[in-house]
Amino acid sequence: MIKVWCAVASLFVTMAGFSAAPSAQAAPCLIVTLTGTSGPPPYNGLAGPGTLVRYGDDANNCSSTLMQFDVGRGTLMRLSQVGAQAAQLNAVFFTHMHSDHMEGFSDIVQMRWMFGSPKTPKLDIVCAVDAKSPSGPDLSCSKFVAHIDDAYEQSGETAYRAFELNGIVNPAGPVAGLNVITFDPKDEPQVVWTSGEVKVSAIRTTHIPGSAAFRVDTPAGSVAIGGDSSNDTPAPPRRTSTSDEFEKLAKGVDVIVNTTIHPVLSPESGASTPPAVYYRQSNAADLGAMAQRDGAKHLMLTHLAPPIGASMQGTVQIKGGPLTEQDYKKAAQDGGFTGDIVVGTDLASVRLPSK
Repeated sequence: MIKVWCAVASLFVTMAGFSAAPSAQAAPCLIVTLTGTSGPPPYNGLAGPGTLVRYGDDANNCSSTLMQFDVGRGTLMRLSQVGAQAAQLNAVFFTHMHSDHMEGFSDIVQMRWMFGSPKTPKLDIVCAVDAKSPSGPDLSCSKFVAHIDDAYEQSGETAYRAFELNGIVNPAGPVAGLNVITFDPKDEPQVVWTSGEVKVSAIRTTHIPGSAAFRVDTPAGSVAIGGDSSNDTPAPPRRTSTSDEFEKLAKGVDVIVNTTIHPVLSPESGASTPPAVYYRQSNAADLGAMAQRDGAKHLMLTHLAPPIGASMQGTVQIKGGPLTEQDYKKAAQDGGFTGDIVVGTDLASVRLPSK
């Protein structure tokens, strides 16, 4: 009888051990999606510049934290194609105050107000402090955000929406749901936003006053987003067209995303591109070299100039005819990059870890 009781007791202990064992946790994951890859002129239905970064785990399709970097035209339509809505975004980051990177922001603000709820957490808007401009007025992200609803307010649309949706929307209006977080871009990385296991750092870059690049670090991996970054030296002779500051920020990162101009547009090759326009962008070959030096696994070329298949870049004829995806890949490989190259088309994505 003693032996039987001992056996039963042993079985209960074993079963208790199984029931107390923690269930397997879902693996963390990170998805980087190009929400828009066009330049300022619309081309072939492409949305304006932007990058969505989603972090989470396999159980929620990597969607615990959603961060949008730049918001070109059509961004919200692209977000809807990957199952993301304005009210789900945790933060929006602006690399600089150029209209092609900002045009879709009003859409996000309005839809978040109307189809979120008064209790939806405020949307963090992370961008640089006001920057002195040679044109006179400061380049100001804060003012841009503060006045994003002005046209709707002046037309009476905001007041009428609030009347129609009484008790559903915040009566204080769309801007009341925004929380602006500014930072002074420096030559060294600084943390500008955190949420749980997600950390976002920024560094200054050269393009226009107030330009910045961002880096997202998570347990699943990391991505650096350069915007329209370029080198502090505005024209040849120079070592590279890429930003030394962005290269510092991106050291050891998994994924690099940057605006890309192809060397076919170089004035040195005989193209009629205005030199000031060409030299304030990073070219594909130099981006390939930088990504290799930084040890990146993936290089995402976006905001392409010229777009794939275009015979013109603005008023500039493309010598030799339209470029292909392979032309961009070859340029980055000529720069020395041996990793995965993603040539920007809308909704192109990289997942970490890959499946």
